[in-house]
Amino acid sequence: MREGPDIARIASLVGDPARANMLSALMGGTALTASELALEAGVSLPTASSHLSKLMEGGLLTLASQGRHRYYGLAGPQVAGMIEAITGVAEAVGPKRVRPGPRDAAMRVARVCYDHLAGEQAVAMLDRLVEKDILLRDDNEIRLGPSAASHFAAIGIDVDARPRRPVCRACLDWSVRRSHLAGTLGAAILDKILAEKWARREKDSRAVIFSPPGKAAFERVFLA
Repeated sequence: MREGPDIARIASLVGDPARANMLSALMGGTALTASELALEAGVSLPTASSHLSKLMEGGLLTLASQGRHRYYGLAGPQVAGMIEAITGVAEAVGPKRVRPGPRDAAMRVARVCYDHLAGEQAVAMLDRLVEKDILLRDDNEIRLGPSAASHFAAIGIDVDARPRRPVCRACLDWSVRRSHLAGTLGAAILDKILAEKWARREKDSRAVIFSPPGKAAFERVFLA
């Protein structure tokens, strides 16, 4: 037996269609109940419970209880990044299950990827931050530039905190097939976008819809 990570075990967990649909449903960053995930997967509740047990045992999900309800969520940004990357490969080389529609178009422009912004707007933002040397990129590694702390402080985002997870991380965008910004900085930027009401989350979707004034404000702050 080869030493190292057991890739096949993780691949088998993600590779089941019902489990893949459950994991994709959790990419919006919202915890869901077993009943909600059963609907997303198109399976019965007992079948969904079996799938969820396997995902829990595999370390891909977390479980939180609130009153009588139990909520499942992705185990963390590393799991979300894996799902986003697999989606990108499937988009590039795999068959399409449905013809893209209006919701797909909105998802390509801007969407939530676990806890940060993804899509065309997010990729353009990262490109611009790198062009201005606010962020520095070396292949897939992203780090803060010398002016980053003051730049983000001026727009109300603190990058001086010392979190357990990376401040900046490249996340391969499935629709653009280039990187957008993840990490605590990516999450803080999405929080600001929603707090300023520049955009809203579309109901029952990962899509992020910018209002015309909000789009102009976002572009002024992050793309100018």
